[in-house]
This record gives sequence, structure tokens and C-alpha cells, in this order.
Amino acid sequence: MRLVHAALATGLLLAAGCAPMPPPESVFLPPSAEGRGAGDPTRGAILASSYAFATPASLAGDPAAAAEALAQLEYLTVELGFGGAWRDMNPLVSTELRRARAETRAALGFRQDASPQVAVNALYGASAALRQGDRATAGTRLAGLAGPGGTEAALARLAALPPLPRAASATGLARDALTRRDSDQDDRMRVF
Repeated sequence: MRLVHAALATGLLLAAGCAPMPPPESVFLPPSAEGRGAGDPTRGAILASSYAFATPASLAGDPAAAAEALAQLEYLTVELGFGGAWRDMNPLVSTELRRARAETRAALGFRQDASPQVAVNALYGASAALRQGDRATAGTRLAGLAGPGGTEAALARLAALPPLPRAASATGLARDALTRRDSDQDDRMRVF
């Protein structure tokens, strides 16, 4: 009887291993954001967001800059989480970015179930509208991301960003990993 149970358990484990995996999240930046970062939008997002969250005074009273930094965090959470060109990045970066995304969404009253692409589009759209002084359009752009407090509450929180220690830590970790990665690549280039 034990042999039958063991065979059945093994069969179930093998079948579960063969079940199709959900597709990985994907995200892209809007064209207006891609030109930043010396031709590499991911590098640009790492550098800009790590600076922004490490120096919260740079975001104080600037909801457009806050929305852009949050959009970069959303983008990095996905982009650095699934290998590709960044597969040599410290795996802890991905874990910490996911925690930071949860922290920022909770602190700003954003929907936790919104897709990363919805968040990136909403935040970059709101940032562009705010830079043009169009608060109504910024609110409309945030509609798909705003939680129970609505878009007015989301805009108010962007203007007075609460402390986001995980965002600062995670984006700083990403910056450090990028610096280490660049240094390793420089060392490999010197060998040849």
C-alpha cells in the first residue's frame, strides 16, 4: 500500500511540474521615458529611482517627479525580475523590488492587483499631465490604479509622498548591483 501511495504522490508531483506556468509579467516604458539613461531605459530607471527615493526631499511637493519615480520602480520590479539581459543581477534585488512595490502601492492607496503595465502607464501619464499643470487629466490617468480613496487622494499623496524606506532600500540595492555588474564587465574587458 505504501508503494501505491508513493507512486501516486510521485505522479502528482510530476504532473504538477508539467502544468503550464503562467506567463511572466511584462512591462514597457512609454516612448517619452525611453530616451533617458544613455540609451538604456533600465539603467536610467535604476539611477533615477535610486536617487529619488534616497533623497525624498527631491520629491517633496513635486507630484510629477514622485509619479515618475514610482513608475520606474514598477518597471524595474518586472524588468529585473525575469532574467533576460539582467539575469546576472543579484537575485535579492528582484525580491526587494517586489516588497518595495507592495509598500508603495499600500502607502499611496493604489490597487495591489493592478498590473505593472497599468501602473506604469497611469503613473507616467499622470506625471506628464502634472508637468503641464493639468490636474484633471492626471486624475483621469490614475483612475486604473487608484484604490478606494480615488484619484484625488492619490494626487494628494503624490504631492506629499509618505516615507518609503523599502523603495529607497530596494532601488539602492539595484543601483549597487548595477555598479557591481558594470565593474565586473570592465574587469572582463581588461582581460581581453
